[in-house]
Amino acid sequence: MTTIQPQTAAPTPTPVRPPGRVHRAWSVAAVTFVTIIGAAAFASLPGLLIEPLHEEFDWPRGTIGFAVSVNLALYGLTAPFAAALMDRFGIRRVVAVALTVIAVGSLLTVRMTASWQLVLYWGILVGLGSGSMALAFAATVTNRWFTARRGLVTGILTAAGASGQLVFLPLLSWLVQHHGWRPAAVTVALSALAVVPFVWLLLRDHPADVGLAPYGSTEPVAKPAPVPGAARRAVAVLFRAARTGPFWLLAGTFAICGASTNGLVKTHFVPAAHDHGMPITAAASLLAVIGVFDVVGTVASGCFTDRFEPRRLLAVYYALRGVSLLFLPALLAPSVHPPMLFFIVFYGLDWVATVPPTIALCREQYGEDSAIVFGWVLASHQVGAALVAFLGGVARDAFGSYDLVWYASGALCAAAALMAMVIRRKDGTGLSLPAPSA
Repeated sequence: MTTIQPQTAAPTPTPVRPPGRVHRAWSVAAVTFVTIIGAAAFASLPGLLIEPLHEEFDWPRGTIGFAVSVNLALYGLTAPFAAALMDRFGIRRVVAVALTVIAVGSLLTVRMTASWQLVLYWGILVGLGSGSMALAFAATVTNRWFTARRGLVTGILTAAGASGQLVFLPLLSWLVQHHGWRPAAVTVALSALAVVPFVWLLLRDHPADVGLAPYGSTEPVAKPAPVPGAARRAVAVLFRAARTGPFWLLAGTFAICGASTNGLVKTHFVPAAHDHGMPITAAASLLAVIGVFDVVGTVASGCFTDRFEPRRLLAVYYALRGVSLLFLPALLAPSVHPPMLFFIVFYGLDWVATVPPTIALCREQYGEDSAIVFGWVLASHQVGAALVAFLGGVARDAFGSYDLVWYASGALCAAAALMAMVIRRKDGTGLSLPAPSA
C-alpha cells in the first residue's frame, strides 16, 4: 500500500504570469469543476434506487432510506476532516483517494444480497468518499486560489454538482428502467475512476506550486506548511466556532437547506411522482431540469453575493423555497403539466443558491479557518438531509403519501429565513471566532 507523504512548505513565490495570459487559478477552477461533475454521478443515483430495490428485495422504503441517510450523514461529517486533510496532504491526493473509495463502494453494491450490505457499501464507503468531495473542496480551492471573484467562483463550483446531475440523471434513469439498477451502479463507479487522472495530473494545491499570487492579488503568498493533526485541528476549530452564535445559526439554516433539497427532493421526488402515476424516467428528467436551472441560479447567487448582503439573500432564498414546497403536493400528477414545469424552474433556481452566501458568511466570521468551519456547517446540511431521507421513507410507509413531508419542509424553510436575518455581522459588537487558548 502506498503511504501518503505530507507536503513540505514552499518558499515565497514570485509572480511569473506574463501580462495578458489567463491566470492559472481559472484552470484549477476548471479542473475542480470537471472533478465535481464526474463525482456527481453517485449523488444522482439514490432516488432512482428506492423503487427497484424495494421491488427486487422487498426491503421497506424506510430501510432503503436509512442507507441513503447514512450516506448523506457521512457525506457531511467527513467534510471538515477532509478540509483539514487537504491542509495536511494536499488537495489532489485527498480527492484522488476519495474518488477511488467511491468507485469501490459503488462496485460492491452490485454483489449485495442483504440490506446491511447496502448500508455498508453505499451508506458508509460511498458516504466517506463523497464527503471528501463535498463543498468544502470547492471552498478550499476558492480560498487558496482567489482573492477576487470569490462569490462568482463559489457559485460556479457549486453549480458543478448540478451540472453532473444534468448529465447523469437521464442516463442513469434510462439504465435503471431498461437494464436494471446494477449497470447504473457500475456507471457511477467508472465515472468516479475516470476523473482520477485529471485530478492527479492537472490539479495543483496552491498558487505557490506554480510561482503565482492568488487571482486578484498583487502580492505573492507563501505556501503554508502542512498542518499536523488534521482530525485534532478539525475538532478544535469546531469547539471554537461552537462558542459563537453565528455558527449555530449558519448550521441550523444549512441543516434545513439539506433537509429540503438532498434529503427530500433528490431522494423522494422520483418515488413520490411515481406514486401519482408518473413514469420514473419522466420524474428523473424533471430532476435533471432542476439541475439546468440550478446552474443558472447558483452562478447568479455567486454574483449577487459579491454585491449584496448575504444574510438578506439567504432569507429570500429560504422563504421562496418554503412557499414552493407548500404547493408541490397539488402539482404531482401522472403527466407533466405547465404548473409542474414552473415549480421545477423555480425550485431549480433556488436549489443550492444558498451555498455562496453561506460560504461568504463563514469567511467573514472565521477567516483562515472558514473552510473547516464551512465543513462543519455542511455536516449539519447533510445531517438534516439524512433525517429527512430516512423519515420521508418512514412517512411514506406509514401514511401511504409524502404530503406531510412536503408541508413540514415548507414550514422549516420559513424558520430558516428568520434565522438568516438574525445572523450578526462580525464587527466590534458582533460575534467572532475566539482565539485558541495557549
